[in-house]
Amino acid sequence: MTITYVTAGPDGEQTNAFSSKDMGYIPKAPPPQVNLTVGYPGSTRQFNKQLNVACAVFFLFVYGGMDFAHSAGWNQTLNTTATQLFKCSWFIGVLAGAAIASVAMTFLPKLPFYVLGGLMQLTGSIIFTCAPFDYGLLLVARYVAGAGIGLITVPFLIHSAEVATDNHRGASGSMEQCGLALGIAIQVIYDTQWMDDKEASVNEVHGIIGIVFSILGLGMTALSIESPIFHLRRNQEAKARDCHRKLLGSFNSSEDQTFEEVRVYVAESQQRTFGQELWSSVVPFVKLLLYRGFVAFSFSLPLSASLISSTLMTEGYISCWPVTVWGLVRLLGALVAQGFLDRMGRKLFSLVGLLCMAILMLCMAVSYASPANVLLTYYMYQVWKLGVAFQAFAGLFVCSSSVYLGEAFPLKVKPFLVGYVVGFEQMIHIINIVGYNRGSDNFFYHYYLSVGIILLVGVIFFGIVIPETKKITLREANKRFQRVHNIKLF
Repeated sequence: MTITYVTAGPDGEQTNAFSSKDMGYIPKAPPPQVNLTVGYPGSTRQFNKQLNVACAVFFLFVYGGMDFAHSAGWNQTLNTTATQLFKCSWFIGVLAGAAIASVAMTFLPKLPFYVLGGLMQLTGSIIFTCAPFDYGLLLVARYVAGAGIGLITVPFLIHSAEVATDNHRGASGSMEQCGLALGIAIQVIYDTQWMDDKEASVNEVHGIIGIVFSILGLGMTALSIESPIFHLRRNQEAKARDCHRKLLGSFNSSEDQTFEEVRVYVAESQQRTFGQELWSSVVPFVKLLLYRGFVAFSFSLPLSASLISSTLMTEGYISCWPVTVWGLVRLLGALVAQGFLDRMGRKLFSLVGLLCMAILMLCMAVSYASPANVLLTYYMYQVWKLGVAFQAFAGLFVCSSSVYLGEAFPLKVKPFLVGYVVGFEQMIHIINIVGYNRGSDNFFYHYYLSVGIILLVGVIFFGIVIPETKKITLREANKRFQRVHNIKLF
């Protein structure tokens, strides 16, 4: 904020000590200006308010990440049989929750989804704690907790993009993948380090940690601020201004300008019919359906099973440092990506991560080229080393998908399309589980080869069609996604 002070002398002509005849006319000097720049003291505080939504559901995503890893092979001491249905159950629950949320979001605010989803996760974690050996109850707990994370994910991806400013959408939206990555790290580490001679079973530990994170997440939802766009679409301008003021602060000089941008964004959507917005979303939908689908290949049951088998072959036991590092590097990669999405941009940073993922997966395919290689220590050493590097670059790639989902679609169709894309991701996870259980002896070779080629082709495809949306408005981001090609990398 800049304050300008203008100093001036008294009114009337000033008396000059020199004769005007001798010196000529001497005009009065213009009044001096003093510019004093005052820093905006509430900028950091208001930035934190914009991230309240992300922080509120972060802990719920952490427990979701634990269930995610639990479904993807990290249940070594499950105390019950991990059937194919058991592994798929959480993903089926997420799919159902996302479908319900995509429909109910059209008339409900976001807070009820966070509270209901948190309560469902809390219920699932309590069942894990109270009935750690009952297969039927554990299966119910996974369905319930999965549906809870599905109810949370779709509203969050939309909400985080609407409440954050153009400079902070990357940090806000990427909290989903950061929370999942932290949950994965916790599940992988304690599942491999927990010994059978402990008093509590691994399922009880899973439930106790889930209870802690669910309660923290439910408590944090009180800090959530509704999006001004939700109220503007219902002609509630006073409530929209109040939410906008809470997000940006009462003394922000750009408050009126940014609110006007939000009003124009809503007004343009209201002028179009549902069919028009659906038709304009065809190109963005295809892009994001494939982009988010690639996220499902970054952490899957085949990847986990490959790392577990190669580690057992080389180290002789699973509670060793390669597994711990494997669980942590994805979180590290996601945190690095979160810090750079709003600075360097989304596109180039993510494509580098995807390219490295493709190369590493093809290298793992080479290690599995001969079925006899699974019995050779040299090749199995290469597999787990490549697997650790793969997870690090996967963390760099996945965060941008959450941000893009909040930016790509017009308002009227956004809940339905985001819900469909999230559901499609869960279907790929289920296919990975079914395919692995029915795989042959050379399954890993075919899997890594085919997925590696798909990822490599995806690098070229996304380099052409995915736009860079750093520091632009939601309106402009939507227009860029509607273009067929976006060659610029930054």
